[in-house]
Amino acid sequence: MFAAERRQLILEMVRANGAVSLRELARVVQTSEVTVRRDVRALEAEGLLDRRHGGAVLPGGFTRESGFPQKSHLATAEKTAIADLAAGLVEEGEAIVVGAGTTTQELARRLARVPGLTVVTNSLLVAQALAHANRVEVVMTGGTLRGSNYALVGSGAEQSLQGLRVSRAFISGSGLTAERGLSTSNMLSASVDRALVQAAAEVVVLADHTKLGTDTMFQTVPTDLITRLVTDEPPAHDDRALTELQALADQGVQITVAGSSAGGAGGDPVPAGRPPRRDMPLPGPRRGQVPGSAPQLRSATVLGEQSPGERARVADLRRR
Repeated sequence: MFAAERRQLILEMVRANGAVSLRELARVVQTSEVTVRRDVRALEAEGLLDRRHGGAVLPGGFTRESGFPQKSHLATAEKTAIADLAAGLVEEGEAIVVGAGTTTQELARRLARVPGLTVVTNSLLVAQALAHANRVEVVMTGGTLRGSNYALVGSGAEQSLQGLRVSRAFISGSGLTAERGLSTSNMLSASVDRALVQAAAEVVVLADHTKLGTDTMFQTVPTDLITRLVTDEPPAHDDRALTELQALADQGVQITVAGSSAGGAGGDPVPAGRPPRRDMPLPGPRRGQVPGSAPQLRSATVLGEQSPGERARVADLRRR
């Protein structure tokens, strides 16, 4: 297949699905991922699509939502690292809500080991991951099933959440910006996610770095309502993601970043059995917080307790 033919087929696949992984593109056009990556780079230069870590999406932020099969192949290692850290925020006996998404599905698999937990969710995938957990109670919303992401949506789902109060919500989406907060491409999904957030005292957003700086059609959670962002380490050349992280921190979002599997932030060794992590400090009080008081998150890393390498890494990220 000539390069022009490959690129036309790649473009047609992205237009049809919204987002496609490099692995899937390589399989369809029967070439290597290295060649596909070069083709995607050329198409991006023409403004025909946007590159993402491990795949390609339609150009511009306001794109239609891709289906679960496409999402499940994007940034899988990053989602695993994020889920490992997010699970560490949950303690025995808590009541939480967990929204729909491939990252929250990964989180649910880890929550199966937390005894006495109550999980309210509108996601069939989250419920399935917890179905055989002996000491976890799963409460599902009502609603209409959206087959594209296996989630319950609509007025039935929203009404079933009225009067609910839990310690925190774990939510993901299609994009995250400091200016607009978390957003998604589907109106029904956004509406249910807003209802999930309203039921929680704290809001934890799970988003890999490919979603940072991306804005989609429907706002789910404004920035001032996001307590914490759990994300992965952006590549050094990803200026957009790094800039967005700094802007989110400046607006008071507590940011927890998963490092590489080889070590923690700043290259420091990670104790066995603990996922690498780094927290950026809150620069000031959030809306509704008493001035001079600090948010009490049980799993937060205190900056003063970090190693010199970690502190240098955080300072470098803040300067960017």
